[in-house]
Amino acid sequence: MKSRAEASAAVVGGSIGGCAAALALHRAGFGSVTVHERTDGDLADRGVGIGVHGARYEELAAAGFLDAGMAHVALVERRWYVRDGPGPGPGLGRRIRTDSFPFRTYAWGPLWRELRARVPGPVAFHQGSAVLAVEDTPVGAEVRTADGRTARHDLVIGADGYRSTVRDAVCPRARPGYAGYLAWRGAYPEERLPDGERWPRDAAAYVVFPGGHAVIYRIPDGAGGRRVNWVLYAAPPPGLDLPLTTPTSLPPGTLSTALRTHIARLAHDHLPSFWGRLIEVTEPEELFVQPMYDVTAEPGVTGRLALLGDAATIARPHTGAGAVKALQDAALLEAALSGAPDPAAALARYDSARAALGRTMVDLGRRLGAALVTSTPDWPSLDGPALAAWWQRADATGAFGGRRLPD
Repeated sequence: MKSRAEASAAVVGGSIGGCAAALALHRAGFGSVTVHERTDGDLADRGVGIGVHGARYEELAAAGFLDAGMAHVALVERRWYVRDGPGPGPGLGRRIRTDSFPFRTYAWGPLWRELRARVPGPVAFHQGSAVLAVEDTPVGAEVRTADGRTARHDLVIGADGYRSTVRDAVCPRARPGYAGYLAWRGAYPEERLPDGERWPRDAAAYVVFPGGHAVIYRIPDGAGGRRVNWVLYAAPPPGLDLPLTTPTSLPPGTLSTALRTHIARLAHDHLPSFWGRLIEVTEPEELFVQPMYDVTAEPGVTGRLALLGDAATIARPHTGAGAVKALQDAALLEAALSGAPDPAAALARYDSARAALGRTMVDLGRRLGAALVTSTPDWPSLDGPALAAWWQRADATGAFGGRRLPD
């Protein structure tokens, strides 16, 4: 039997979850770790916002995946706004309620860059290395790449996102299901925002309307400044020609005229003027669309193959815990493997803990999707106490922002 120092592992996917997985495997004692990332561009250019609840940050910092030196914006409150009257009105709208909101926000690219820098030098990180298939064989886990090579490892971690190749090998029956609506997203330099001083930098905004809502907050730009980050959830325009039953997304600069027109109409027809203008000044090359999906892969481990992050569990972003889930999975993987004499038993422990967290977040994402998009209340009729009671019902388990890591 090989010692851990003689064992090799591969990670399929080199984004945030993949970097965290590589760090976890190295710290768990694997002598050889290889990461395959299919894209060959600079992942640090991605500008989408990420939120991390303060309590989850403390856990992940203690586990060695986050730290105070990573650029972030500290939020302290969430303000709920609704249009007050039939027209867009002259400002931010009526504030229904203000909640405590102890979150740190990050930009995807700079956060990835920080995690990538923490991956130790001995880890082989291959960009432009697309994995076509993985297979668990009697003699090892085999990884076949687009350049025609096949490599054999003692363990393969699938951190390859919602269109996971590794998931197909581990749990082929697990297929992401389309939730029936889209997320339009955008981010741009804070300086472009008209009258930005009207919106405090330490406040997130939830701007609600019939059939959807927008979530808006600032993120760091990676160079000492800030960017405005927004996401608006709503049903797609009628007749949209997209293969939504198969996981897909539309990257920045590729949206059709129909999708651009639809988001402009939604902002004009449903948002108070300040928030509508905030979305309006987003440039076409900064605007992209993500259809919403759910999936949980159970089992998430088979033989020498294991899933992590979105490859294992896709929960809708309403949960406020997307990146948290991937980092928690990496922490659970490291804890299970470190010092474990039986890798199979260690992976079983990892999968049990990971799956429990994953189910909670998928269920929460579905409940919040119904509450915030597909079955919204009569927002103008709600006052602060009524909104608080509505939120307590929607987040009945108190899992918003992510569950605590198990001991």
